[in-house]
Amino acid sequence: MQITRSIFGCLLLAGALLCSSCSHSQVKVGSKVPVFQLKDQDGHLFDLASVLGKQPLVIYFYPKDETSVCTKEACSFRDAYEQFKQYGAKVIGISSDGVASHKAFAEHHHLPFTLLADTANDVRKLFGVPKTFVLPGRVTYVVNKNGIVIHEFNSMRDAEKHVASALQALTTTN
Repeated sequence: MQITRSIFGCLLLAGALLCSSCSHSQVKVGSKVPVFQLKDQDGHLFDLASVLGKQPLVIYFYPKDETSVCTKEACSFRDAYEQFKQYGAKVIGISSDGVASHKAFAEHHHLPFTLLADTANDVRKLFGVPKTFVLPGRVTYVVNKNGIVIHEFNSMRDAEKHVASALQALTTTN
């Protein structure tokens, strides 16, 4: 009986962890993108309101600078950057790393796009980006000129698919 309760308790805990990792973002396709301000890799205050209505946006949340999958994702955005520019899209990466970390990451990998420091995870929470167990989630949003989310892609493992899916979303809406 004691063993059965222990197994049941472990199953409940595992289920709760899995459910938290599968939770859906508050920001969904059709939602108005939340407006926020964060510091970029150069220490300048970036205000999302300053670019709304001017161009499409690709906003991607990632766990951490210089980790293997995050680096692969950032370099994939870098390698496709000219394609994003052809659609007039601004690429923005967001993680909880600080300004100095973003600066070093951008310089090390020659990243031509904006990286924003969400050190308190306020914007991540504002978007409702889910966690996968204890790791911050990896979600990409494509936002049209009108500030409406037109595409969302959520995958922790398939870093390069974030780029392909964002480009596909821009292709089908232009």
